[in-house]
Amino acid sequence: MIHDSAIKDSAIEIAEAVRRGERSAVEVLEAVLAAIDQVDGPLNSWVRVDESLARRAAEAVDAAVARGEDPGPFAGVPFGVKDLENCAGFPTGQGSLVYHDGAPESYDSIHVGRLRAAGAVPVGKTTTPEFGTLNLTRNKATGVTRNPWNPERTPGGSSGGTAAAVASGQIPMGTASDGGGSIRIPGAFSGLVGFKASHGRIPHPGLSASQTSVVGILATTVADAARHLDVASGPDDRDRLSLPAPAVSYESAIETLDVGGLRLAWSSDLGFAVVDPEVDELCRAAASALAGVVGAELGDRTPELTHPVKTWLSSGAADLWLDLEPDMWPRVADDVTKYVRDALEATEGIAMPRYARTLVRRQQLQDEMAAMYSDVDVWLTPTTAVPAFAAEGPPPNTIDGREVSVAMATPFTMLSNLTWGPACSVPAGVTSEGLPVGLHIMGRRHTDEVVLRLARLFEQTRPWPRWAPTAATG
Repeated sequence: MIHDSAIKDSAIEIAEAVRRGERSAVEVLEAVLAAIDQVDGPLNSWVRVDESLARRAAEAVDAAVARGEDPGPFAGVPFGVKDLENCAGFPTGQGSLVYHDGAPESYDSIHVGRLRAAGAVPVGKTTTPEFGTLNLTRNKATGVTRNPWNPERTPGGSSGGTAAAVASGQIPMGTASDGGGSIRIPGAFSGLVGFKASHGRIPHPGLSASQTSVVGILATTVADAARHLDVASGPDDRDRLSLPAPAVSYESAIETLDVGGLRLAWSSDLGFAVVDPEVDELCRAAASALAGVVGAELGDRTPELTHPVKTWLSSGAADLWLDLEPDMWPRVADDVTKYVRDALEATEGIAMPRYARTLVRRQQLQDEMAAMYSDVDVWLTPTTAVPAFAAEGPPPNTIDGREVSVAMATPFTMLSNLTWGPACSVPAGVTSEGLPVGLHIMGRRHTDEVVLRLARLFEQTRPWPRWAPTAATG
């Protein structure tokens, strides 16, 4: 059974109780701090927790309730902030020794600011691989983060600290970001809802060569993900790619949107991946169940895609250079992890013609993805090719007896980043080793409500365990 200290209520359940005056935000915070103290030890989910900052925020929520005011849709909900994102009062360490001991930030990201304005209470910063580069969570500054379903395995990356904290019941939700699957991979590996919005749905300003990354949360229910999108979406002039305010309430749409006539397609491999047979079997059954409740035929399709993993890897190479200040390289070469150092060394001499070819490959892939959606509205695949692998890594280089590159452990998620569409991982079942597996729901760009509605229908049809069944006890 889950540890007695775990937070068993969803973010919405906590918020509604606080708004009605049935629970105080401080009382909720005390429970979260106790859970962190008693549960997190072997998991290593947190970079730092600040009780005093969190307590002041919780007290402000309670004061608003006492005045008869509504603190907001996430009133009193404690949350963690991934250590790639600014939260006032905390350093933004980016999972790197280079920034780990930096000064506290004086301002929130737009995303964190909107959560605070909705009454949510930031508790601390959660772990991430250096600069969010890996599909596991390990770095030189904070060490290895572990999966509460099995501490020998990774919770995924790069939002692994948030995933471990939520899946073990330490917090009801936490922020995450996703430039190639970093919300959905931890969602799949840790048995959580991992929703990536359409690019621009949630403002995320800042320099980005690849323009693939979005921010979001990891949570235990689809309703929490939908309410979060209602709170976090909407334009901001600091992000020129941010979209206009949505025309729908996502929290309402997950219960009411008509998805009759939706065209669904299933693919085990999208024509290029190698998938663990047990993952394939569990996800295929989950896809069939979802198609059944929608009343749709589920075609088995194999699209033609040209080097999608290679295209994603080459598109994102320049982002690492933006993570460093201009005078840092190669001075910090010995401080960064081997993966980051190798990537920087391999790309520091790239000439403009070679970079231009990566843009051509990306456009080709976008054209191929457009063809995928010419007669299909939603694609269903496994979220990952394998269940959670060793916490320390590396990802496996053989799947089903076939040699693959280590990037092929998580080959599916990056497609939605490259083409800016919404996608969600929902728990599809558990392997014979007791590890969760995710079903990946991919929609057309700007159809966030459709993807969330399907995730909700699946949740109603095949409810999942909301936490790791044997959460660590410290």
